[in-house]
Formats: sequence, C-alpha cells, structure tokens
Amino acid sequence: MIGGFMMELLSPVGDFDCLKAAVQNGADAVYFGANSFSARAFASNFDDDTLKKAINYAKIRGVKTNLTLNTLIKNDEMYNAIALAKKAYEYGIDAIIVQDLGLARYMIKNFPGLAVHASTQMSVHNLEGILTLQNMGFSRVVLSRELSIQEIEHICKNSNVEIEAFVHGALCISYSGQCLFSSMVGGRSGNRGKCAQPCRLPYELLENDTTIDKGYLLSPRDLCGLEYLPQLVKAGVTCLKIEGRMKTPEYVATVTRIYRKYLDLAMSKNDFKIDEEDKKDLLQVFNRGGFSNGHLSSTENRKLIYPQKSNNMGIYLGTISNFNKNHGYISFTTNEFLHVGDKICVENKKHETNLYTISELMKNDKNITEAHIGDKIKIGRMKGDIFIGDKLFKISDKELTTSALETIEKESRKRKLSCEMKVILNSPISLKIFDDNISVKIDSNIIPEPAQKSPMTKERLISQICKINNTPYNFENVNIELGENLYVPSISGINELRRQALAQYEEKLISSFRRLSNANYTENNPNSSHKETKISLLLNTLNLSYNYLELKNVSKIYIPFKYFINKSFSHLLLNVCQKFDTYIYMPIIIRNNYNRLIKNNLPTILGKYKIKGFVLSNIGNFELLKDYKDYEFICNYTFNIFNNLTINELPANTITLSPELNKTDLKNFNTNKKTELIVYGRTPLMNSNYCLLGKSNKCYSECDHKCNSTNKYYLKDRLGFLFRIIPDNIQTITTIYNSKITSIEYDGLPIDFARIDILDENISEINDIIKTVLTGKKLEGNQYTNGNFNKEI
Repeated sequence: MIGGFMMELLSPVGDFDCLKAAVQNGADAVYFGANSFSARAFASNFDDDTLKKAINYAKIRGVKTNLTLNTLIKNDEMYNAIALAKKAYEYGIDAIIVQDLGLARYMIKNFPGLAVHASTQMSVHNLEGILTLQNMGFSRVVLSRELSIQEIEHICKNSNVEIEAFVHGALCISYSGQCLFSSMVGGRSGNRGKCAQPCRLPYELLENDTTIDKGYLLSPRDLCGLEYLPQLVKAGVTCLKIEGRMKTPEYVATVTRIYRKYLDLAMSKNDFKIDEEDKKDLLQVFNRGGFSNGHLSSTENRKLIYPQKSNNMGIYLGTISNFNKNHGYISFTTNEFLHVGDKICVENKKHETNLYTISELMKNDKNITEAHIGDKIKIGRMKGDIFIGDKLFKISDKELTTSALETIEKESRKRKLSCEMKVILNSPISLKIFDDNISVKIDSNIIPEPAQKSPMTKERLISQICKINNTPYNFENVNIELGENLYVPSISGINELRRQALAQYEEKLISSFRRLSNANYTENNPNSSHKETKISLLLNTLNLSYNYLELKNVSKIYIPFKYFINKSFSHLLLNVCQKFDTYIYMPIIIRNNYNRLIKNNLPTILGKYKIKGFVLSNIGNFELLKDYKDYEFICNYTFNIFNNLTINELPANTITLSPELNKTDLKNFNTNKKTELIVYGRTPLMNSNYCLLGKSNKCYSECDHKCNSTNKYYLKDRLGFLFRIIPDNIQTITTIYNSKITSIEYDGLPIDFARIDILDENISEINDIIKTVLTGKKLEGNQYTNGNFNKEI
C-alpha cells in the first residue's frame, strides 16, 4: 500500500474452476462472461444459475466481480442484453465491462450503484477519449494495449476516472475494436466475441511482386509486464488486468499467484526484485516465443512479433543428439528439470511440432522419475518423424500443474468475523456472529448444567467454535461468557450451532449484495421508409495529377487530415473545398505527435479552407473538437454503431453504420439523424501500432523508411489472397486492407448517404463507380465481395 492506495489485481475466469483458481491465489477482482454477449464466446462462461453462484462465491470471499458484456449489440438483441445486465445487477455484480456505447449509457442511467467500465474494445487510447467517457458517466476505462507507461501516467494524472491496464497475456496486433479481419474474411466477428484469430496464421510480406519476409508476421508474443509493476503503481493505474478467459485453471492460478506476490512487493517500500523461478513459471504455463513488454516501453520494440510459430512454445529443453527409432528413445542433455508426466514438444527445422507425454525417463540406462539440469538423459516411447537436431520444449510441467490445481479446493481467502458465545446455567447457549455490517444471533436448545466433574472450559469452546478451516470464514475475535463449573451436554450441538449461525450469516451477507431494478426497456419499431440517397466520397489518397473537379454527383467529400498540413496539396484542396462540401477526415488513432499536430494546425486550416465539418473516427474526437461544435460532425464506421441507443448517445449530425451489419440489421434502425453506409471500398481490416515494414513499433535510426516509398506492400495468405498494407508516416499506424473490394446493393435501405471509399481509383473510375452506386446496385466481378451484407455474424 502506498499512501492508502491499493492497486487492484483483476484475473480472468472462463469457468468455475478458473474462478476458484483466481480467488484462492489472490485476485482482488475477477471478470467473466455469460453465455451470450461476451467477447470470449468460446469460453465456457456462465449460465443463469452459475452466474449467481459465481458472484456469491467471489463476493463472500471479498473479491469483486465484473461481467464482460463487451460485444456489439444489434437492435433486435438489445432487449435480451439489457435483461442479462439487469439480472447480473440484481444478483450483485460489482461492474459490467461494455463495448457498446448505447448499452453502456442505458446501464449508467438505469442501474444506480453499478460501475460501468469501458472495454478495451472501445479503442480508447488518449486523454481526450478518457475525458469523453468520464463525462458520460463511466466509472472506469480499460486502456488500449498500445499505450506506453508515459502515456498511461499522463492519462491517470489528468483524469478522474479509474484506469485499467493490461499487464499479462495475449496481445492483439490490431487496436482492439478496430479489427475487421476475422469478420470480413472469415465471417466470425471479433466485435461479436467470435474472433478466428487470422493474426495467428502464416503470411508472406511482398514488396510489389517480391517476397521480402514470411512467417507468422502478425502474431505477437505474449505480454509480460511483471518488471513494470513499480512504474504502473507510480503512474496511478487503478487496476492491472491479466488476459486469459480461454486459458486453463492452472494458468489462472499460477499467473495470479505470481502477480499477487509482485504487486504486493511493488506496493511496499521493499526493494523490487524478481525471482527467476517465477519468470520461468510464467513462461511454463503459456508463452508464444517468450514474452515481450508489449507497448509499455516507449522505446523501439522489435521483439513484439514471434514469426516462427503462433502457439504455446513452452520452455526450451535442448536438442536431440540421438534417436533410436527401433526402440523409440531420444537422447539429449536437458536444460531444465523434467519429471515423468511432463508434456514435451519436438520441433523440427521447419518449426513443425509433435506433442508427447513423458512416460519413460532414463539416466545411465536406469529408469528415473525426475531429471536435473545438465543431466544426459533418454526419453522412451517416442514415435513419429523425429530427427537428430530437432529441438525439445517442455510444454507442461506436471508438478507446477498439480500444485496450481491443489489451490483450487483450498479455502485460503477468509472473511474476518467476530463471535460471542454465552454459556450460562439454566439458559440456552447462544452464539452471535458479526462483522461491521451484519449480525446473526442464534439460541440453541442446549441447556448447561452444573458439572459433576471436569467442567467446560473457554479453551474447549473456542476450539469447537473455530473448527471452520473448510469455510471462507475466520474468527478474528472470539469472546466467551462462561459461567462457573458448568457441563455442556452436547458438544456436537455446539458444532451444529456454529454451522447454523454461519449459514444464517452467509444468507444475510448474500442478501446484502442483492439489488432490485425497475428498469424496463422498450424496443423502437424500425423506420423502413425509403429515402433519397446521396453520395459521399472518401478520398483515402490524393493524387496531384488528378483533376478532382471533374467528379460528378458527389454531395460530400472526405479528405484525411494529413493532407491539410502538406503544402504540396494546398492548391488542390482550395479548389476541392470551393466546389464540394468538404469534411476533414480525422485519423482513427490520435496519439502524441498527431494530437499536437491537430491542435496546433486546426485553427489555420479552418481559416484557410472552406470546411463543412469533420468525420470523427474515435470517441476522443468529441473532446478534441469541443471548440468546433458549430461545424457538422459525422461519426465514422469506426465507432462500431450497431443500434439505435448508440446513435442517440452520439452528439453528431450523421452516423455511419457499421460495415459488419447485414441487410436485415440495416432495416431495423429508427432514428431522426442522418445515416450513412459504406457501399463501396476496400475495407480496412486492421489498424495496428506495429510497423510490418520497419519491424518496430517506433521508427529507429537504421529504419529504411519504407513508409515513404512509392512501392506497394502486401500480405499474402495461404490461399494466395493479397492484403494491401499502407503505413502512416506521421505516426506508427499500419492499415491492412481487404483483398477484395466491398460492393453492396443498398437499394431499399433507409439510409441518407451511400459512401464510396477510394484508395487508388482514378477520376474516370470513380465517376463510373458513382454512376452504378446511384442506381442502388452493386458492382459485379470476382474482385468484389458482399462482406457481411448477406451473412449473420
């Protein structure tokens, strides 16, 4: 504890065993999902009955509970999503973690006393985003994983909302909430909790037509922030989050135990030193090519990606020096302790792997149960394609797993209670159990009598009362009022009295968690009236050789902010702004240098060019542009707008609906605001803080600055599809575009603007596209896709 401040350790829970593992190993709080609307749809999660039991189990033991209701909610799902939130609220959930802004604001307004946390899926990555959500009533914001310690500290010191940061576990290569890769390519939406993890697949990196790199180029190592705990404490972070709702109970137990140990150390005045064995235990339970510090360090991080493989690596054991194929023995010198029952992996030079469980372990041709570092050993009963020189890794340590699982059934988390017992002649024995808020008193049917021999002692009574090791309670203070020379006729009755009193106390305790809600949600009927649709045009890239004044039938043009600070485009922009209603297209990610560029240049830009408004791309833009409310605001698709409630909460004139919605979903809206839909364009699948071209999350001295090159770069997947890569040379943001162009038939949908997103098309091609789009039809050809327009995600 530092100055009375206690940082919270938040552990992941995928099932009840994981819940026990987290609680019994020192978590201050846990987070888990229900059977629906959770960003980990493939975890076991909790149904109605186990949800209530999970909340009770944790809160009885003094652990806070967080429900992850952190997916995007469609209009026809909102009633059920709110019903689930209401049920959890009434059961006593402490907080609900939410991605959907409309759902979050409903809960803030209707569920008093409930903490609403903004999920990392909301892509909040700057102070402006924090302040916007703070003003909306959020209790806590889970930051994007991409922020450095310096950025986190700046946010903590300049906001009044609780800040939560990831400290351990899997990383997304894209900003969470801004990844459509799985959705658009695989039909499984990360924003709906069903990510297929295309980032864990192999790719080739192409410069024009030439392969310049290959491997698991989008697969990050896991984050380990253990060494950064003192800095995170100093920064003022409220809560440290461990990722892993899809992980095993032994993972949850081990990681929670170790972070509990070092968080306590970081909060103390003692020297902060990490035991290498603890680091090794973290690696052993799960790692992908070792660990990285993610983005916590503001310096370059070329170790973010491990391109050789994307699954659990384990710990390196050694290299096979001999293989007796006939008898199935491999020989090697082990770099680690090994036990019979450990699981190992054999990896060949192509990084192909086979898994085995050690059933026969030998040293000097004698069977042993364990081997020590440096031992020359054999492992028997090994079959398959094994070769001398193959690498060995320990994937699972039997003893570590066993010790972790043993903690699950132990009751090490105790609620401190006091008790008073009265044992008086000719009066029923009474027992009172209480804490600062709850008190229970029970009279038994046991009547003490005068003792003929060996009268009852206080020590004996205390011993009986305190037999509660298998419960979540501990009697910190025991006061016995015992008359002189008394005999208690039933010791077993004392035990029963204790059990009854604890049961009544627990019943009262659980009742104290409960709430009642009168909130009732009523769905709006969709407004399916036909609208006259106009054309809006996003020019992702400008070409000085094009005459944009030749564009026809365009109502609005969106131009990225970066062009307004490039003097080479001044004349072009002056002409475009004079002829068309022109909007500044705000960057999706705005950090550090970009933030300063916008603030410093915006007054000059608005004075020089005829600007109609802004296309806002992130929740923080409302705070960033708060002095420019006289301009028209358009919310970009990056707001992930799925429902009417979200539309109503956004102070914007026009709303761009999510490209993940299908045709039926798009007919279910009812709003007085203008709506826009992207009907043509190459969809951005990822926005990443990692530079694929420079292999660094920050430009470094020897970088060859391919981001300024006129060459074109692509990722090529296993099927041969090419995904365009466009880096941003102002800040380290890499955008990966879909291999196919989305083109949809929007005729009959109640939208006001059909948006066309242009990447490389020339003026003639753009006008041809506009001509087709104005008919409400889609473009035909193998280069086009409907996206999710005819699919359910």
